[in-house]
Amino acid sequence: MREGKKKQHLNEGDFYRKKLLLSSIVPFIFIFAMWMIKFIEILFELDLTRFGIHPLSADGLPGILLSPFIHADFRHLFNNSLPLFLLGVALFFFYSEVAMKVFMFTWIFSGLLVWIAGRSAWHIGASGMVYGLTSFLFFSGIIRKYFRLIALSLLIVFLYGSMVWGLFPGVYENVSWESHMLGFFSGIVLSVIYRKEGPQEPVYEWMDDEKGREGEGETWRDGDEEMKI
Repeated sequence: MREGKKKQHLNEGDFYRKKLLLSSIVPFIFIFAMWMIKFIEILFELDLTRFGIHPLSADGLPGILLSPFIHADFRHLFNNSLPLFLLGVALFFFYSEVAMKVFMFTWIFSGLLVWIAGRSAWHIGASGMVYGLTSFLFFSGIIRKYFRLIALSLLIVFLYGSMVWGLFPGVYENVSWESHMLGFFSGIVLSVIYRKEGPQEPVYEWMDDEKGREGEGETWRDGDEEMKI
């Protein structure tokens, strides 16, 4: 009996390790591309800022897709890489059914909104995606009312709660607060759109039994009298 349980635990452990590894593939590839582009920019003494988003400009349209790969310096790149990796892994681990769609739409939707509503300047960096994934993971856990996902939401608040200041203009100098705010908005919208897909609050048998008894009434006994309510 013990050997069976031990084997079951080992199988579960292998499953979660494999799932964690698979969940890291897309975020790793994306961030690897970010770093490779920065090294190429430095190596060949290039300025790739023109591949960012320039709102309401035809020249800035490619930036909707390319801007997350362009960063001002290595500090900017590192500050986006770590949270993007952790949030990306959490997305693919807990929301594997919709993760790729959420990841792609966060990327495109946040960039498109910046192109439409941003200031007349070049907007670069992956911070819009960081804010988008943060808000999706937070609000999605709340909307689904699933305690494990709510715990993830609280962890997101603990780790990245200070990011809220990046949503307001003038708090950080030379920072695209529009990317932050519109990325955050994108995550909220996606959490609502995909609320019915992916992990849901589990329904236990006793909950089904209670629902089945609704309307039938319950019987209770007080001494020798029996009443139905």
